[in-house]
Amino acid sequence: MLILAGQGNPGAQYAKNRHNIGFIAVDEIAQQWRFGPERSKFSGLAREGEIDTPAGPVKTLILKPQTFYNESGRSVGAAMKFYKATPADVVLFYDEIDLAPGRFRMKTGGGAAGNNGVRSVTAHIGPDFRRARLGVGHPGHPERVQGHVLSDFHKVEHGWVIDLLKAVAQAAPLLAAGEDDKYQTEVLRLAPADKGDTRQARNRGDT
Repeated sequence: MLILAGQGNPGAQYAKNRHNIGFIAVDEIAQQWRFGPERSKFSGLAREGEIDTPAGPVKTLILKPQTFYNESGRSVGAAMKFYKATPADVVLFYDEIDLAPGRFRMKTGGGAAGNNGVRSVTAHIGPDFRRARLGVGHPGHPERVQGHVLSDFHKVEHGWVIDLLKAVAQAAPLLAAGEDDKYQTEVLRLAPADKGDTRQARNRGDT
């Protein structure tokens, strides 16, 4: 079973936050590939379905932990244990402030880089899961980060957000086939975005 887990916070007040782009991304995949209805499972909301690949359909679970962002590892760990999956079967979609808005990067393993949700997943299943990092940009100052990720996307951002989400879903067969590098390339081809390095903006103090 391939487990595509999104990070976010439950509740309507958080639904359009930058911090919830992981939830929004996996919802888009579930809709594109016509997954089954959402059910409460694994301390989260889960949908089952299949993603077609050249080698055949891959059974896939879409998971949105309802334990709040910083405790999402409990839900992911429970799902992985139930399906007897390995960390390589888990892809975590989440917001990345050190990527420019609309940029996308795949990565396997590594540290949490200050992301408490990633830290929680690592604590429950180890670090060797796959990470789908969705760029939301950095506000420029460390003290503004929390307000930035817990605020809604501005109307002027909706264009790149929609393009990125559609690309993530459309390219999903490459992800399901384990072709993470090709998946990243295809997402960026479908939804090209500014390559600006938000770490430089942060260091300069730009907003």
